[in-house]
Amino acid sequence: MSPLVAYLGVMCRNITELRGLEPPASRDEIEAAALQYVRKVSGVTTPNPAVSDAMHAAAHEIADITERLLADLPARRQPPPTVPPLRRPEVRARLGLDPLPAG
Repeated sequence: MSPLVAYLGVMCRNITELRGLEPPASRDEIEAAALQYVRKVSGVTTPNPAVSDAMHAAAHEIADITERLLADLPARRQPPPTVPPLRRPEVRARLGLDPLPAG
């Protein structure tokens, strides 16, 4: 299961900062943040089948745009103040994702 699909059950209040991460944000992290954004602005936390496809399509488009944006921005002087959810072991375990490789 992709993190985008697994992330459907989790709703955060804040959009995750992805710029300046080491290693750089993965596509999975970008897609999860895009879905978080779509869910926040739409007000739909648990999409029903009638809106699920539209929400996923919008999230993928936003992820594409975000990926280009992150590539075009200059490096940050300091990393983001918080660790993105998909980099936290407890979140990965809850979503059934493999642990991140030790870095």
